[in-house]
Amino acid sequence: MRRSMTMAIAAGAVIGAAFAPAAAFASPNATSFHQAAATAPSGDPDTTLTFTVTSGALTMTAPAFANLGSGGPGTTVGAPIGPVTVTDNRALANASWTATASSTDFVNGASTIPATDANYDPGFITHTGTITVTGTDITLANNPQTVVAGTAGSGNNSATWNPTISVAIPATAVGGTYTATLVQSVS
Repeated sequence: MRRSMTMAIAAGAVIGAAFAPAAAFASPNATSFHQAAATAPSGDPDTTLTFTVTSGALTMTAPAFANLGSGGPGTTVGAPIGPVTVTDNRALANASWTATASSTDFVNGASTIPATDANYDPGFITHTGTITVTGTDITLANNPQTVVAGTAGSGNNSATWNPTISVAIPATAVGGTYTATLVQSVS
């Protein structure tokens, strides 16, 4: 009878060990099953993505030289001077810019034809990107005046036009080659 009692105590010890909490057998530095389950991510993992939209400058290009032709006193000369392009690489949410033009007087030695005898007509304007462009035909002067305005833009954009410059030669003009400087800028 002793033998069966000892077996029953030993069997109880084995069964009790099988149902004892895992922490009872773990080392003091081990993570319990319950702690590991609490720190495990739940659901689908998220990844934060970033990128940078680069921005540039507002620039203008224009021909370095243009010949307007020839004509006698009391006539008008003029010609398209070549493409003028505004490029807006500032990547703005609300983009706008203004292109202006002014001219020095036309000079031939001691003879002068005032800039106000000349006209700037931007003509047809093409554009890329999101921008509304409006051209204005002006009488040139020594002071800058708006010739093309870009409004309601977004992101990068550009506009190109081929302005015609015409000069009304006064009836009193002296023969010779007249030179002026056309200044165009954008801001």
